[in-house]
Amino acid sequence: MAIQRQLTNERMSQIVAHNGTVYLSGQVGNDMNAGVEQQTRETLKNIEHLLDLAGTDKSHILSVTIYLKDIDADFAGMNSAWDEWLPKGVQPARATVEAKLCEPEILVELSVIAALP
Repeated sequence: MAIQRQLTNERMSQIVAHNGTVYLSGQVGNDMNAGVEQQTRETLKNIEHLLDLAGTDKSHILSVTIYLKDIDADFAGMNSAWDEWLPKGVQPARATVEAKLCEPEILVELSVIAALP
C-alpha cells in the first residue's frame, strides 16, 4: 500500500495514511488568546475535520498524545473539553505530558493516530 499524504507543505503533511492507519500532525487551536478549554475545543474541531478528510472519524482514534504548556494549571480544563467531545466507549490510548510548545500562547497541542474504517 502506498503512503498517502494530504495538506502537505515544505516541512510536513497534516495527514499521512498508510496500511489502514492515519497519522495527524500536532494540532492546535485557532485563538491563541483563549484559555485551555477553548483552545482544546478548537483543536478537537480541527482534528475532527482532518479525520474526515482522511476518511475516518473520532470513533476510530487509536492513540492521542496531549502536550500541555502547564500540566498543573491546564490538565482539568483540557480534560473537560476532551470529555465533552469524545463519545463513550471509544476511548483511545492516551498520554499527556508537559512541554514547551512552539509559541508561548499555545496552551495545548494534540497528536492523533487513527484507524481507517
